Amino acid sequence: MRTQTLVQLTDELVDQLDGRARRLGVSRSRLIRDLLEESLSDERRLETTRRMVEGYERVPQEEARDEWGDLDAWTEINTRRNLAALAAEEEQSW
Repeated sequence: MRTQTLVQLTDELVDQLDGRARRLGVSRSRLIRDLLEESLSDERRLETTRRMVEGYERVPQEEARDEWGDLDAWTEINTRRNLAALAAEEEQSW
């Protein structure tokens, strides 16, 4: 279902919308719908991020250990492996 809405815009804003719509090859209506959907989606993402931060502030993690293991140790091991592989590649190129 679609609802038609009347919105008052300044001439400058209409010019900007028309220019962008022309560059993108879409109608002004399509562009406005896309911009509104993007803005609302951004708002939902920001709210999710805010709630996650709030959760970590309530229950801070002292270390990177969780039910899957020690993330710090895993990161250290993989960093060393990657650096060793890069060093070996450089030695082979000489």
